[in-house]
Amino acid sequence: MLPALLQAATKKARYKVAVIDLMILKRQKLSALDLASEIGADGLEIDMGGLGDRETFDNKLADPGIRKQYIEKAKAQHLEFCSLAMTGFYAQSFAKRPTYQKMVQDCLDTAKAMKIGVVFLPLGIQGDLVKNPELRAPIVTRLKIAGQMAAKAGVVIGIETALDATGELQLLKEINCKNIKSYFNFSNTIKNGRDLHQELRILGRKNIIQIHATNEDGVWLENDPKIDLKKVKQTLDDMGWRGWLVVERSRDAKQPTNVKYNFAANTKYLKSIFQAE
Repeated sequence: MLPALLQAATKKARYKVAVIDLMILKRQKLSALDLASEIGADGLEIDMGGLGDRETFDNKLADPGIRKQYIEKAKAQHLEFCSLAMTGFYAQSFAKRPTYQKMVQDCLDTAKAMKIGVVFLPLGIQGDLVKNPELRAPIVTRLKIAGQMAAKAGVVIGIETALDATGELQLLKEINCKNIKSYFNFSNTIKNGRDLHQELRILGRKNIIQIHATNEDGVWLENDPKIDLKKVKQTLDDMGWRGWLVVERSRDAKQPTNVKYNFAANTKYLKSIFQAE
């Protein structure tokens, strides 16, 4: 058990570090909390489950009994739930799925029941607004509706797009809803050759709800020449941003399937930079 003072310090930390149940190969498994604790994370991003051709997500957390187990286990492990993810939309079309409102509502209901304040919505391959600009109008319309739903639930939807920061900022202005914000991803910026620090500043503190704080797979964050996390921290400090840094990838090519080895290393390094006194 963590000492009371350490628990209090963790709760007040400006930057917290989480892992994702899907990426640690524990999608909607209660044991994800044990592994997240072993990895050294402060919290966990939970996935809503598979989507496929279903009307909505295959969400085990819709069961109050399972939710109760998660909440009790998290409390025992001194972990927080940083966000609830709709990763089914990485491959499915948010612009075209007829039951998108049910999917979003199911996610918001689960988030509210578990006191999770942020849900993650990637627009994914089929919602790539760079390659498919004709989808912009239906996506904006649907995000406005989703934003109204989120406002009623008291939840913020963090979206991930293929747009650069200027484009994403414009999209957020078109949606015009304080419950829709950017879920920033370091990797998207770096792999497209954009300036990470400039992109963060363009979006600004108020428009970024959470950050996927890793790059492409191949090397750990501490060995990645494409990202200087000390400089990133300085940029975020200067912006006045605070929140969750969520480890997504950056797995070592030598042992890509060794979950604990990879995620513990990246979590430890992020904490050494962002939680240093």
